Amino acid sequence: GYVEEGFNTFRRVTDRKPTSSGGGGSKKATTSIPAYAEETVVPSNFDIQAELVSTAAASPSSDSFGVFRMTCVAGQITPDDPVGYPAQPGKSHFQQFFGNESGTAYSTYASLRGGGGSTCMSPVDRSLYSIPAMLDGRGNMVRPDFIALTFKRRPTSDTYCQPSAGTGGCIAYPNGLRFVLGYNPAKPTDRAANPRFSCEGATAGRGEYSTITQAAAYCPSQPAGGAYNKLVATIDGPSCWDGKNLDSADHRSHVAYPVDGWLSSAQCPSTHPFQIPGLSMSVRYTVDDGLANWRFSSDEAVQGAQPGMTLGATWVGAWDNQVMGMWVQNCIDKKLSCPSANLGNGKAVRAGSGFVTTANPRLVPVPGTQSPTPTP
Repeated sequence: GYVEEGFNTFRRVTDRKPTSSGGGGSKKATTSIPAYAEETVVPSNFDIQAELVSTAAASPSSDSFGVFRMTCVAGQITPDDPVGYPAQPGKSHFQQFFGNESGTAYSTYASLRGGGGSTCMSPVDRSLYSIPAMLDGRGNMVRPDFIALTFKRRPTSDTYCQPSAGTGGCIAYPNGLRFVLGYNPAKPTDRAANPRFSCEGATAGRGEYSTITQAAAYCPSQPAGGAYNKLVATIDGPSCWDGKNLDSADHRSHVAYPVDGWLSSAQCPSTHPFQIPGLSMSVRYTVDDGLANWRFSSDEAVQGAQPGMTLGATWVGAWDNQVMGMWVQNCIDKKLSCPSANLGNGKAVRAGSGFVTTANPRLVPVPGTQSPTPTP
């Protein structure tokens, strides 16, 4: 079946940390993370070092988490969802993709890792990120300028990262992990992903709101000093995993949120003992005078939905393992706050020459037909 496909290997991670010895030398303290399911690694088919540049050191994190950040610009808009509706092209509401430019309804970890350019600064991240396409009420879809990705997790030295009862611990993303987050038609009032809207810019009002309409009231469309405000849509992903399934029947049950909420001080539920980086996605759109009429394509599929109430997202992981290892071992495990693409080791991911965080074109016509099917 779909959920079982590709579970052809298990990983055992061993983190070795130096500890001071009484004799002036050093010893290696070993902490073993229990085995967990993942797909066979697909290495990058290009020179990783050519994608990295020297950069300034990252600053220490101000809280209990290490942080890595990455930026992606908008990719294709398509009625495909490889997680919610795998191998069913055209089944989804329109999705705004970010990341791998070859993403389709048939995308898998192996296909994404095997090729395709990336809208995420560099092909070291060939993951596929998606949210519902934004409609302007005038027959257009609004392309966002960029998505800011924030990956947060406690360092492996943290008390909450220690395996319990022989299982669990803090790990990087397992190869092949994918999930849906946010709006759930089966539980429409569930707000675990904390979907929210805000405004950013010179004349922006402060605060976070649950609908686009509410945020629009504090997001003037007139430019100030030649710059327009931006509507920001943000949603937080799960940070706990069961260690067994890379997907599930509802594309959600194999992952979970900490008991007290996203990245709380509580440990993960005992059913999901592995802590993975919590992914927060913030999408920025340049506003215009029709902002009050904007809504997601997924809102159109739910009767009575207020604009923005069905905000959800899909993620299929496809990071280069070496580069992901760098930001996990440095930004996360050394509890640093790494700015966009800084790997915490004196290196950063190099943005391609054509990487521009302003959507062009910003508006594209809505195709004549689409399937109004909400993501499960």
